Amino acid sequence: MADNRLEALRAAVRAAPDEASLHLLLAEALVEHALFDEADAEFRAALRLRPGDPEALIGLAQALARNGRPRDALSALDDLVVGIGETAQEQMLRARIAFQAADVERAVAAYRRAVSMDPNLSDPHFDQMLGIGAADDAEVIEGRVRQRVDEPDAGTPGELERPKISFADVGGMDVVKDEIRRRIIAPMEQPEIYRAYGQRAGGGLLLYGPPGCGKTHLARATAGEVHATFYSIGIHQVLDIWIGASERNLHEVFEVARASRPTVLFFDEVDALAASRSDMRTSSGRHLINQFLAELDGVDGQNDGLLIMGATNAPWHLDAAFRRPGRFDQVVFVPPPDQAARAAILKVLLRERPTRSMDFEKVAARTDRYSGADLRGIVETAVSRKLDEAIRTGDPRPVETDDLLDALRATRPTTGDWFATARNYVLYANESGLYDAVRPHLKL
Repeated sequence: MADNRLEALRAAVRAAPDEASLHLLLAEALVEHALFDEADAEFRAALRLRPGDPEALIGLAQALARNGRPRDALSALDDLVVGIGETAQEQMLRARIAFQAADVERAVAAYRRAVSMDPNLSDPHFDQMLGIGAADDAEVIEGRVRQRVDEPDAGTPGELERPKISFADVGGMDVVKDEIRRRIIAPMEQPEIYRAYGQRAGGGLLLYGPPGCGKTHLARATAGEVHATFYSIGIHQVLDIWIGASERNLHEVFEVARASRPTVLFFDEVDALAASRSDMRTSSGRHLINQFLAELDGVDGQNDGLLIMGATNAPWHLDAAFRRPGRFDQVVFVPPPDQAARAAILKVLLRERPTRSMDFEKVAARTDRYSGADLRGIVETAVSRKLDEAIRTGDPRPVETDDLLDALRATRPTTGDWFATARNYVLYANESGLYDAVRPHLKL
């Protein structure tokens, strides 16, 4: 019954795409089904129709937080405050998201503001987690965490793997792959030549671009291309509530990667670990960034044979120190897949589905700026409709080109918001030429 309601809401949105309230209803239903990426797109669609709408901004923040993106969630709340000012509900939500991001002091401040505005929001359980009213010998006092010297070792963060994919498994994106070959793969495949010129193999490469465009897949394929170990790290595997623990976790990550060389060490959402120190409100964040810079420089261990890759949707938030030589000094823009890549992605997505008379090129030609995640959404919608039809009629039929095109008519590329933000940086904050690769995609 719940699935039927979800599909009914999708149909309503397709029939009236300019009704913000329908986008909000669909987004809330998607959150209930843990379909956070699709919910994100629907909340943003509602915001395009009703800029600054409080309900949409709060819903977007909640969806982002549940999807493991607390920094983006806090940014959505900042937009809410700009529009209507602080509210008790917004401050309480901010407190919980800040706590999720391990910024306990910020969580305490927001929680206190929320309760001062509406005492009914007081939560004794949350009080305890934040250390509000705790005794002097407690481990958390008013958001300040006592140093723990007896913390048990949590083991190795993340998992090492040997990818079985290579660049041959990445459809299109030839320009990006050529950049990686020239800047990264050649030095790792012929290290003796680079050593002869006083250069070392390895280094840092930053991949940036809209979400859902395959940065992680590309990093994994890079490891497979050079037959290296792939070590992928998410921010939740580094950040820790205890003082000094995040720095220890980060050091352990680098030590594991160094012991497994040649290794591609990949940091997803690296801007969460390498944000500008000028934006930091706590000293703990600055300590973590200093530790990260020290590890990149190889102060306590040699990084030869270690390729460090980071992925971010917001390169403009990175601390400038991370782009100095020897760190993430090599920056590559990963755009939405080109037409050839979109056709290849559609083929992969439908590889194990019943199909007939598919013209992938035709669909690819109509999906300019669509990310890989957007294409997956189109395929899932088309397949879902076919499945519903088969259940209703008892006559299973394969997916055809027209089914994809019908599903496409109800969608828009989710990369539009990213390009709208990037445009400002390309036009007004690009003295170094860092974002030159984005310019052709803006269609100025």
